[in-house]
Amino acid sequence: MNAPFVNVHGTAIVLGTTGLLITGPSGSGKSALALSCLSEVRHRGRFAALVADDRVDLTLENGRIVARCPAAIRGLIEIRGSGIAEVDTVSACVLDWAIMPVRAPFDPRLPPEEELQLEIGRNLPLLRLPVEGPLSPVDALAALLPQI
Repeated sequence: MNAPFVNVHGTAIVLGTTGLLITGPSGSGKSALALSCLSEVRHRGRFAALVADDRVDLTLENGRIVARCPAAIRGLIEIRGSGIAEVDTVSACVLDWAIMPVRAPFDPRLPPEEELQLEIGRNLPLLRLPVEGPLSPVDALAALLPQI
């Protein structure tokens, strides 16, 4: 990686052809959301892979944000309370969206319009994704982002 990079706290995954950066404070459920989405999308017969969990290296390449995993944690994801697991990974992805897991009660009920997550010289559109309740996170993502 020749381009300058920024290391951020988050989890990067690919669902189909869409790159997602799951962001939020420690303990907010980023890794659990990633594992849930990876599992459900694969069960639906689509491609899904982890790029990085907990720490993500971001570079700006040709106007797009690219996520990579630091070598020391490649292929590893935390299952809170259980430890570290190995999962299928890809070496990099272009990020299309930032996702923030949110829990009920949602306050406010609707997010600000065109909310953005600022990363390495370019903004990613930010979606707040409910992670509790009757709707699966993948069904919520499919409603919000039909390309998934």
